[in-house]
Order: sequence, then structure tokens, then C-alpha cells
Amino acid sequence: MGADEPGRGPRRRWRLPPPGWRRVVALRRAAAGLLVLVALGLLAAPGVAPAGTPVLVAARDLAPGVALAPADVVVRTLPAEAVPGGALADPAGVTGRQVVGGVRAGEALTDVRLLGPAAAVAAAGVPDAAGVPVRLADAGVAALLAPGARVDLVGAAGPGSAVAATADPDPVVLASGAVVLAVLPAPDRTAGSGPVVVVALPAGLAARVATASLREEVTVTLR
Repeated sequence: MGADEPGRGPRRRWRLPPPGWRRVVALRRAAAGLLVLVALGLLAAPGVAPAGTPVLVAARDLAPGVALAPADVVVRTLPAEAVPGGALADPAGVTGRQVVGGVRAGEALTDVRLLGPAAAVAAAGVPDAAGVPVRLADAGVAALLAPGARVDLVGAAGPGSAVAATADPDPVVLASGAVVLAVLPAPDRTAGSGPVVVVALPAGLAARVATASLREEVTVTLR
């Protein structure tokens, strides 16, 4: 009998499976089962926190000098490569602290964005810098100031002031090139007093300005 019979197609020749095929099939089935188990495990634990670093971000746009309330910040998890240096993570640790400059909603809060030693050092550019609150003699001047502005601090030679008691009655420059950190808004000022501006200065000048501001009113000249 020939390989092909008349009126019929070619006869199909069956080949034996290659050696080890049962093992390959078993491995494939085991891998598929493992994937199913992993998927079921992920579905059973939807509350697992995503990998990343918790960071405080502004919950809304924040005006310069505003004191932070708990509702002003929210904790978000960011990838490690997206976390800025000095990022803050504790909501309780920032409550009541003033913002340096304006902050946009969603912006990560860092140590230099809030009033404190880190902000003073970053603004003044010297490691011993400090923030000094100064009550200005002229409330109108405060409206011209913004965070980051450079000013000279001048002692007012009014009656009874330390400057007026010296031999030279002219106003004295207490410090040059101070950097404005914040201008405190009206709700944070003492009733009936002048506006308060916080400036960054090296430690020696900061102590001089702080002492002078206790005895006399201070004004600034803009650079």
C-alpha cells in the first residue's frame, strides 16, 4: 500500500514529543499558578501603603508670613528621588510656624520654607545667621517689603533713643544687607503697635539689632 491512498489527502505523520516535554509543561503550569497567587494576594491587601517617603505638602496656597494651621498641610508619599532636601514630615511640628515667602498648593514644605535657623542660614548665606524680629517705626514701609528683599536697618533718632543720646544725632546704620524673611500679617501683631519684620543677619549683627530694637524704633532703607 502506498503512502497515499487514491481519493484521500496525504496521510498525517505523527511525531513523538521531544524529550523532557512533560517537565516543560509542568514548569509553565507552576509559573502560571504562582502568578495567580500573587494577584490574589494583592487583591486581598488593598490597604498596603505604596513605597516612598512621607512628606508634608501645602494643602492650599499659603500667603507669606501666615502661621500654619493643621488644615494647611497634608502628608503625601513621594518617590525617594522626588523628595527635596530638608523635607518635613511631622504635621504637629509645623503648627503655628510662619511661612517664609508664598507657598503653592501641593508644594513640599522644607526647613527653609518656615521661619527658623535653617531659613536664616539659607537667606544670609553664613552658618551663624539668625532671624531677628524688628518693629518698624513706619508702618507704610512694611507694605514695600517682601521676603528675599535686602535692606539696611537704621536706628531712629527720636527723643530718648540711644541714638539721640550720642554725640552724633544723625541716625545710625545698625546693619547692612539684611535679608527679609517675613512680614508678619496684621493678626499676628500686637494691637496698637507697628508692623514686625523678621530679617536674617549674621549672629553679631543680629544681637546688635535685637538690642537696639528693645530701646528704640527701627526703620529700613531698601536696596
